[in-house]
Amino acid sequence: MGKHDNRNSMKMKRRKAQVKKKARLKRQKVERKAAGAHAPAKKPAAKKKAAVPAVPAATPPAPASAPGESLTPPTTPAGTEPA
Repeated sequence: MGKHDNRNSMKMKRRKAQVKKKARLKRQKVERKAAGAHAPAKKPAAKKKAAVPAVPAATPPAPASAPGESLTPPTTPAGTEPA
């Protein structure tokens, strides 16, 4: 397709648009490659030295409760504690 082709049918519009799109994508690809070549190299991620234990030893154990005892206090249907 000539740059100065002035035919105005839909077919020619599509064809010229496709040429412009391919030229634009090619130009952007070259620009991205040029920008990437001058960028500083990424440093590799530092590796962790030792795994942290899942349960710390400093936490005290929870107090044991009686078998019939519930963790929440009993309430009435209204949401208040019984007298």
